[in-house]
Amino acid sequence: MTDHASAADLPGLDPTRLHEYLDKQRPGLVQGPLTGELIQGGRSNLTYVVGDGTNRWVVRRPPLGHVLATAHDMSREYRVMTALDGTDVPVPRTELLCDDEDVIGAPFYVMDFVSGTVFRSAEQTESLELARRKSLALRLMDVLADLHALDPAEIGLGDFGRPDGFLERQVRRWGKQLEASHSREIPGIGELREQLATRVPTTRRAAIVHGDYRLDNVLVGDDEHIRAVLDWEMATLGDPLTDLGLLVVYWEGFNGIEQNPIAKGIGPEYGFPPARELLERYTRRSGIDLSEMDWYIAFGFFKIAVILEGIHYRYVHNQTVGEGFDHVGALVAPLVEQGLATLKEAS
Repeated sequence: MTDHASAADLPGLDPTRLHEYLDKQRPGLVQGPLTGELIQGGRSNLTYVVGDGTNRWVVRRPPLGHVLATAHDMSREYRVMTALDGTDVPVPRTELLCDDEDVIGAPFYVMDFVSGTVFRSAEQTESLELARRKSLALRLMDVLADLHALDPAEIGLGDFGRPDGFLERQVRRWGKQLEASHSREIPGIGELREQLATRVPTTRRAAIVHGDYRLDNVLVGDDEHIRAVLDWEMATLGDPLTDLGLLVVYWEGFNGIEQNPIAKGIGPEYGFPPARELLERYTRRSGIDLSEMDWYIAFGFFKIAVILEGIHYRYVHNQTVGEGFDHVGALVAPLVEQGLATLKEAS
């Protein structure tokens, strides 16, 4: 952490203004001048670690210059983590939510700092012994099953989303996202979209859905226990198997792809158990019927294909910043092909 953080050092966060605000709202919480560092930036919500020399906290705010406020709703992240505190799903303890944009230039919230490792690369996961990789994978599934087992109403989240018609809306939403980034022909993507829309399964139960549950969105302790689940910006109420289908795609859908922008260092090729074992673990823990799982996996392929096509669209229109986007477009067609193959196997 930097010794002397200023507004210039931390784009999007003025430590002095933050300190003044916390002193007013939570007297005694901060014991001295705040220093900090930006630990996650880009198009997602910005994440900072700040400290007073004794204690540390995490501050989350929308990206700089964001336009779609609904995509970066600080109150939703704050609300779901506050509600989950004290349940079997580990989350950081929330401290404060601020809707006043005059404080740091955008709404933000503060939560406690949780120590642990976020596994974001093959170099990190390859440092784990094989037994530890399996243990971590199974615990990842246990936490997801525990999340889906919660009664939203019992923890104050009964109105957190609209589970009725959730799957139909999801297919429409990502179809519209595809239309918004249409710049080339992608073999099979229209067929995949149509098959998903006409074969929507019946949701067996509504649950809290994380929306982007994967290994690099959790903090892991040295004992492979998950210390905290992070990045709740897409959380809602809906069909829990959408979380599971997307996780399977992260886990095995990119096998053999060297320049993988999303799922790095996970899956069987890195010594983790196959997705089949993960699904078996989830079933034992949750008791949920997975007989229609192929649809959810195919939808996961479609969703990630649309996300990557959007990145490709912005890249070819010179709307991206940084490196590593030139190969993203080539990943879309193989994902679509796998999605179609998954549905074919299910028919």
